[in-house]
Order: sequence, then C-alpha cells, then structure tokens
Amino acid sequence: MKKVFLSMAALAMMFTSCSEEQNAVPQDQSNIDMSDFYVYTDADMDEGSRTANGKSCYTMVNLNRMLNQNPGLEKKMYDIEYNTRRLINGKGKPPGTGGGGNGGGGGSDDVDVLPIDDGMGVINIPVYVHVVYPDANSISNSQIQSQITVLNSDFSSTNVNQLPSGTTFANDATDAGFSFTLAGTFRHNDSRSSWGTNDAVKQAYPPITPETHLNIWVCNIGGGILGYAQFPGGSAATDGIVVGGDYFGVTGGNYGGGRTTTHEIGHYLNLRHIWGDGRCNRDDFVEDTPKSDRSNGGCPTFPTTHCKSADMTMNYMDYTYDACMYMFTDGQRNRMRALFAPGGARASMVGN
Repeated sequence: MKKVFLSMAALAMMFTSCSEEQNAVPQDQSNIDMSDFYVYTDADMDEGSRTANGKSCYTMVNLNRMLNQNPGLEKKMYDIEYNTRRLINGKGKPPGTGGGGNGGGGGSDDVDVLPIDDGMGVINIPVYVHVVYPDANSISNSQIQSQITVLNSDFSSTNVNQLPSGTTFANDATDAGFSFTLAGTFRHNDSRSSWGTNDAVKQAYPPITPETHLNIWVCNIGGGILGYAQFPGGSAATDGIVVGGDYFGVTGGNYGGGRTTTHEIGHYLNLRHIWGDGRCNRDDFVEDTPKSDRSNGGCPTFPTTHCKSADMTMNYMDYTYDACMYMFTDGQRNRMRALFAPGGARASMVGN
C-alpha cells in the first residue's frame, strides 16, 4: 500500500510539473523577430545636407525630436511594430524571411509577397484640411480637391505600365486599398510667415478628432521642407501631417503633383523611407523593397544600383520628382493595412 501511495504521489508531481511548464509558455507563440527594429536614425544629419541642396521630407527628423521629448514613445512604437509583424506573419509572409522585414537590411526586387486578404475591403480615411496662411483663401477649394483626387489614385493604382523595362517590380506594385474623403476644410488667417517642423502649427490649430480623421495642415513650413508626418504611436494632440502649400495638390513643377502628401501619408500609415534612413544594413521593414543606402532625387534612369541591387526609385517613399514616383508594394500595403485590424494603432478609423 505504501508503494502504491508513493507511486501515485510521484505521478501527481509529474502531472503538476507538466502543467506548470505548459503555463510558463507565452500565449503568443508566433516567435516574432524584433532584433532589427530601430527608431532613431541619422536623419538629423542626412536631411540637413539634403535641404541645403534641394527639397526634403522632415518626418524622420521630427521622429527623432519626439523620441527625445517623450521617453515612452519608443516602447509604443515597438508594440505597434510587434503587432504589425504578428499580423503579417500570420497571413502570407514569405517563408524564410524571419520576422524583421527583409532580413535586417535588404531583399531584392523579386521577393514574392502577396497582398493579405484582411477582409476589410477598401478602407476609407476621412480628411480634415487646415489651411494656415496670411490669406487662408490662397489655397483654393479646387487645389484641395485635386489633392484628394491624387490620393485616391495613388492608393488604388498599380501603374505597372509606367515601370521601365527590365524590372520585376511589376510583381510588387499594388492597389493599397485605401480611399480618401474630404470631411471638412478649416481656414485660418495667420500672419506668421513660416512654421518650421516642431508642430507649432498643430499646437496653434489643434487636430479635430484625430482618432477617426486624418488631419492635414497646409502652411508655409520654410527651409525647403516639403512636408513632415507623425508616425502611429505619437500624441493625439499632434497626430497628422503637415504639407507646404506649394506642394499640396496639383500645382505644377517637380514637386507639384500631389505626391508629397502621398509620401507623408505613407509615414502616417507606418511606412519608412524606401532606403531605411541608414546604410545597407538598415531596413524599412518591408519584404519586397530592395535595400539601399540613400535616397534618390530627380528622375533616375533604371537601374540605379546601391547595396548590390536596383533601387525602387519609383516608390512613393523615395525622394524622386512627383512625375517619377508611382507605386506602393504588396509589402507596404500589408504594413499600412495592419494598422486598421482589430487592436491596430489606427483601428478606430475603420467604419467612420
């Protein structure tokens, strides 16, 4: 009887041990690789040199500033990135690419990434436009509407017919599945001549319901800055994008095709610059965008090669002229739309 009792006790201890081991396993067993994730970049130095020689997007400089001012922002952005990768990993991520974009700094132009069927259909984003100028009527209603038209085209067109011969980028170009509706225009006559990139215009004229609407401020930024955006995770009090009036809508010229706003909304929807704002070992966290170590300007010829692969110079997240950028990729599409899935950083916008 004593032997039987001891055997039963040992068996009970074994089951208890197994149960404890099972309980110790995290519920999320997706093994998301976050080893390549970063937030700070060299943008402060890089954008300064670009601005001195032309035009620039100041989103990454703005991000560095916000990270310095808000120690909790890095953790928020980490959590958003983790959730984004979790959603993408579970729905069609290419085998062998790990959890961190294109392997921590690259990829090629022929990575097979499929658009995720997330069941959300076309996601409509309502837009509030805040015009802040000494004469707020200097940005006409037709100019504003031309920008909405450009956005609806850019986020729904593949434009593969514009791709140069010799590329496999046609496999990657996609309909991102977004539409944009002008929900309201607010005009503010303000004598200030330029607003800079420290969110002063947003503080003077705060966003309206940023949880459900994209807020765009149109003003003179100054310093050769085309625009800047706020990534998901930042304060609701400054959420949205700022675009210089000369580059908002169809105004003519190299940067007058409305693509600055397309580019900045890409940041607002969690896209990095196509070159990852670093060297060849920096990533934009997208599988089907080739690695690069620099931006491209003007209208480059194909192939423009850096980091041993042809740059996707026609991507909206590069710095080329408006007429020479015309595509998002399937990987970028998946990344943007993950924000609107349940639990995503911009999920509250769905259905509004």
